[in-house]
Amino acid sequence: MKTHISSLKEFNTFGIDVLANNFNKAKNEDEILHFLIENKCNPLILGGGSNILFKNNINKPILKIEIKGIQIIEENENSIYVSVGAGENWNDFVRWSLAKNYGGIENLSLIPGNVGSAPIQNIGAYGAELKDVFHSCRAISIDNKIIKTFIKDECNFTYRSSIFKEKLKNKYVISRVTFRLSKTNHVINSEYKPLKNLLNERGIITPTIQDISKLVIEIRTNKLPDPKKIGNCGSFFKNPIISNLKFKNLFKKFNTIPNYKISKNEVKIPAAWLIEECGFKGKIEGKTGTHKKHALVIVNNGGASGEEIYKFSQNIKKSVLKKFNILLEEEVNIFE
Repeated sequence: MKTHISSLKEFNTFGIDVLANNFNKAKNEDEILHFLIENKCNPLILGGGSNILFKNNINKPILKIEIKGIQIIEENENSIYVSVGAGENWNDFVRWSLAKNYGGIENLSLIPGNVGSAPIQNIGAYGAELKDVFHSCRAISIDNKIIKTFIKDECNFTYRSSIFKEKLKNKYVISRVTFRLSKTNHVINSEYKPLKNLLNERGIITPTIQDISKLVIEIRTNKLPDPKKIGNCGSFFKNPIISNLKFKNLFKKFNTIPNYKISKNEVKIPAAWLIEECGFKGKIEGKTGTHKKHALVIVNNGGASGEEIYKFSQNIKKSVLKKFNILLEEEVNIFE
């Protein structure tokens, strides 16, 4: 259904007030196909708007995916396969799973956005990633309008990325995602340090998936701002991954630098630490800045333009590059 609207403010969690004159919604695959046939000029596909920064007014056609529905398609004694509409809110799906005692996504509680965007970003938090439970997804080719099912091995999942963010960026519209969740013998992922510490503090020795979710929500709520109260997209930058050699050289100069060994030859560095060391934690510039509790979260303090937020983010990148010789990469998708 096509509507003419004056602002996209309510459709992005940054709360950027940009204009659009060709805004459409799709509640099923037929409506996606109809839109793609009618709009052949590189449309903008919009999910929950939780990982997007609009710099200017949008002149291209926009399609907001609102496909709903959670369907159990197969199950056995230990596992269940669940097909979820791309327009379902991610955290609503997590809550649905926990209510039925299905495990695998409890560490991903309270991540903003919709289900259809989750594979694109390979969302992750507190030691877990989307790829851990991903089975397949249905997606419609923007070019030839063919519906294809992508299995896990075809998606090229990497840290906060996938084939849909790299080789096939802007080539497909995801309509449904199928997950493989556990019914019994849940694998409890509690090794992420802040989560582990909180479990120890509470004296929880054998946590349930509900315990994990509850504590993850507590950690996120205490550390990250609510987009409904202050505009933001969560982590603006990815945590950089560098070589062991580069890390050794950095450590000689910055011996308190936190690090996580992720492979034989690579180390992950918390972007928040790098940004904070450059003096940006809680910094305010005009109507934007970084959150007082988390340097990785750029916020809209009220009335900021997308261009203003973008320029501020580039100042952060320049400062980190100058001090640490590390080029930060945006996790947020930026639209001109």
